[in-house]
Amino acid sequence: MKNAAHRHSNIPSSYLILIRENKILLSLRCNTGFEDGKYSLVAGHCEEGETFTQCLIREAKEEVGIELLAGDIQVAHVMHRNSYTPIDNERVDVFFTAKKWTGTLENKEPDKCDDLAWFDLDNLPRNTILYICQAIEMIEAGTFYSEHGWNSEQKSSIIERAF
Repeated sequence: MKNAAHRHSNIPSSYLILIRENKILLSLRCNTGFEDGKYSLVAGHCEEGETFTQCLIREAKEEVGIELLAGDIQVAHVMHRNSYTPIDNERVDVFFTAKKWTGTLENKEPDKCDDLAWFDLDNLPRNTILYICQAIEMIEAGTFYSEHGWNSEQKSSIIERAF
């Protein structure tokens, strides 16, 4: 039996799916130490005591300068993910869509983002993070929940891409 004082934990993160005219907003990661040089979504880890919704609203403002209201966002997908990082490898990712927002989209974190651009949903950049591609595919298919990185095929792909 495991020590009762140590509970299993997962790291919670929120992701923003913005789509207009069959294009999705992606950001090119840099200087973060995780998947740099690859496209991702506006996203971030929940801070202690912060809900997934609060996290998303905060990250959207910090990263791309837009204001989201809780009533204008909707959960589109949930992913349980094994990141195969040396510590804290288990993640719970919640992907939200936004019906509307206010403000002008702009890269507010150029030290962490090399590019912020709209891409055709049917032609994502080849250097889009693998689990982000999976989440987008699942959302387009109407699948609410998926898992990533738990089976040996996904694990091999993740480890190969990391080196």
